[in-house]
Amino acid sequence: MLGILTVLLSSFVLTFHNVTVRVLFSEHLVLGLFLLGGYVKPDLQNSFLLMFMRMLLVVPLMASLSFKLYPSAWTELQDLFTRKRRDVLIQALGCGVLMFVYIASLYIAIGLIPTGIALTLFFTYPVFTALLSWRFFGDRPTLFRWLVMAIILVGSALTIPQSSATYSSHTIAIGIFASFGAGIVYAFYGIIAQKCLEKFHPIPFTWISFACTLLLSGISLLFWPGKSGQLDWTPLWIGSIFSGLVSFLGHTLNNVGIQMVGASTASIIGSSSPALTALMAWITINETLNVIQSVGIGIVTLGIALLSAEGFMKSLKIRR
Repeated sequence: MLGILTVLLSSFVLTFHNVTVRVLFSEHLVLGLFLLGGYVKPDLQNSFLLMFMRMLLVVPLMASLSFKLYPSAWTELQDLFTRKRRDVLIQALGCGVLMFVYIASLYIAIGLIPTGIALTLFFTYPVFTALLSWRFFGDRPTLFRWLVMAIILVGSALTIPQSSATYSSHTIAIGIFASFGAGIVYAFYGIIAQKCLEKFHPIPFTWISFACTLLLSGISLLFWPGKSGQLDWTPLWIGSIFSGLVSFLGHTLNNVGIQMVGASTASIIGSSSPALTALMAWITINETLNVIQSVGIGIVTLGIALLSAEGFMKSLKIRR
């Protein structure tokens, strides 16, 4: 029971990161009291900036905790640079690049369309993961899985907002493309990570992914510098520090929860993320959805839970 609550708390904490990113990109009345946000435009360049500022805090924090939880992490990292571990090093660095790409895409999506919808469309990644697993591991989807994947795609279609004074058709199109793109890239990340984690411990692996994201976002800013003199740095740093702290806490709680209940159970609980994000966005910044969009989020959440449950039941059969 404690493990389930820990993973659920992780999903809840991470919703604050998503909402914070949304506020940094667009102005909202927070908790009905404070008019905050809109400090940067939701584009690729500013996604690099927010990512860099967030990772500047998260990477050292994760290193300080990770190497205490797993003392052999430094030895494993050094061992990666030997010839016999070169394939693992390439896979780990490849996952770091993919993390950088999917986070940048997701930031753009959150900045352009409602937070709950962006996360819902992103969370269609299990569909792409299932197809990639079939392609690379020969794990052919069952009839049940095909049906659930169809349900997830139908639910995601229902969440797509209509063009209005708030959201132009161009903005919606870019937001949808960025959300689905982030999900597809994350699916590739999961497939390569699955292969890499057969030979590499998850703690140093996760740290490498975050460190690569910090490095690549910093390099991107060097080659594509923004108009830093026109930015209001104080709220940007406050938002980035808060975002980094809740992100670090959320990932830590999730890792602890996985240790307690296992990855399969944690993934079922984690399927609540889109619904929790939509609820938190409604409570904190009054971001409302219509009935059809709410139903769509519910359908996607149910579909993700069913896919995760199938994997959980399969693992139970293997253990028996």
